[in-house]
Amino acid sequence: MGNIYLPPPKENKIGKSASEFLVDKVSEYPGEVSILALGPLTNLALAIKRDSSFASKVKKVVILGGAFFALGNVNPAAEANIYGDPEAADIVFTSGANIVVVGINITTQVKLTDADLSQLRDSRGRYAKLLSNMCKFYRDWHVKSDGLHGIFLHDPASFVALIKPDLFTYKKGVVRVETQGICLGHTLMDQGLKRYIQANISLSKVLNFFC
Repeated sequence: MGNIYLPPPKENKIGKSASEFLVDKVSEYPGEVSILALGPLTNLALAIKRDSSFASKVKKVVILGGAFFALGNVNPAAEANIYGDPEAADIVFTSGANIVVVGINITTQVKLTDADLSQLRDSRGRYAKLLSNMCKFYRDWHVKSDGLHGIFLHDPASFVALIKPDLFTYKKGVVRVETQGICLGHTLMDQGLKRYIQANISLSKVLNFFC
């Protein structure tokens, strides 16, 4: 939240775990539910393990994660969300679900510069000031970490990929995730469209990711 301290939510949390909630909703509306995954894929992997038909019932999974034809942002091999739970990511990628991957090779092309942030702050949008205040922490971190005077729009770009997929071009391939060693969290893509078998996981379908 960018060190912006807001009042606690008024709503009560539900009694289900995240994986239970996902399984229930996908089962209630088979073929209709799309999932936007903006962090490590732990809960999605748990949902897949909880219900063997989950992958076939979910409409689409858009994943913010991975680094394809680019360096990672945790280390040269791995992107942060995949690195956070590489075992879960490999389960999701080999589940057979209809998956679109938005890697940091794409999201780092989408930026809000200091001029853009200033324009946002001066606008009359309902949440413009709040968003600007949140972005300051992120912007200052980028200036120190890599000299970028602005911010990358990782999450918003992934959301656009879900609701406006025609704005992007795609490549197809099979993705596996390294779960050990110095390349932990590395997303390996095979554009030869080979199929891999993993214990207790169905044959992986062709995955899409942005070129």
